[in-house]
Amino acid sequence: MISWPAEIGCLVLELPFVWPILIVVAAVGIAGYALKQAWAMPQGKRAHRKGRSRGGAKRKGPHTSDIRRPPVSTTEAIADAINVDPQSMPLVPFGGEMISRLACGANTIFGGSHLSTFVNQQMRAYFTNEQIMAMFARCEECGVNLFQSGGGSIDLRDQYQATGGTLHYLSLCSDSPHDSHTPQMIADGGALGVAHHGEVTDTMFKEGRLDEAREFCKRARDTGIQVGVSTHMPAVIHEIEEQDWDIDFYMACVYERHRSREELLELLGHVPIPVREVYLESDPPRMYEAIQATDKTCFAFKILAAGRLSDSEGLVEGAFKQAFEGIKPTDAVIVGMYPEYSDQVGENAAFTVKHGS
Repeated sequence: MISWPAEIGCLVLELPFVWPILIVVAAVGIAGYALKQAWAMPQGKRAHRKGRSRGGAKRKGPHTSDIRRPPVSTTEAIADAINVDPQSMPLVPFGGEMISRLACGANTIFGGSHLSTFVNQQMRAYFTNEQIMAMFARCEECGVNLFQSGGGSIDLRDQYQATGGTLHYLSLCSDSPHDSHTPQMIADGGALGVAHHGEVTDTMFKEGRLDEAREFCKRARDTGIQVGVSTHMPAVIHEIEEQDWDIDFYMACVYERHRSREELLELLGHVPIPVREVYLESDPPRMYEAIQATDKTCFAFKILAAGRLSDSEGLVEGAFKQAFEGIKPTDAVIVGMYPEYSDQVGENAAFTVKHGS
């Protein structure tokens, strides 16, 4: 026997206008539930799915900062942190200070991976101002006390020092119209030294204009800080040594990564791609030979072939071992670090202690 409420319900359902109303009500209910679930989602993930930043501006590309792990600033904050005694970090004299034989480079901070556009974007996404300060702090925890970058990064060093940090600073500079800083500005900012920018140096050398870099170094000498030249070419160091320039140091890329198409064809018989990012395992020995031939302090950089030797711990350690065997006891290495997925600062510091002491 059917109760009277059920009978009434059946009669109502038979009315022609009822079903459309029920469908609309159900659709509104489902939409409301979806909105409620979306609003309950963390703000970062909502922004990430929309492809927009939290401020609402549309992003230019993939961005993972919204789902990033917390800043890495202390050993306790890193699950796989490497335990490095800062007192064990080997030091060398430079500009009246004792600097660590491992310096923190800046390419990773500004998304200059020399690998791909996608890696560049990921690096820029990771390195918020907070993460940069955290990496600087981790450097000091591991005994690394030198940061190398361009003149535009002095404000980062100043910001870190305002928190009590004590990182020294080494800068690149040139007379290029793209460089708004001068050696005097860099000296006034408290840098230990300034080096003529390597990309500009090498272009001048290939075009027979190396004297322009020498004139830059003469002006830089008047600032009172250490003066150097950066290059990716052993031939540049040999030339400067023969001419006996009045400089204090070199920044030496161990890979001659910007050979022209014609140079690669003559050297290899073919042209790998991409041109200007070709790394040859025969390059480091040539640069280390040039480093050994000068009594000036040398900072070897790109010892990991811009990340190409980072696929395993063995490759990384092998590159550090080769570097410290190839440079002089008074020299150092500059390494860009990207600690999003592991304690690269601690790892690099440990290899420096092991092979550079």
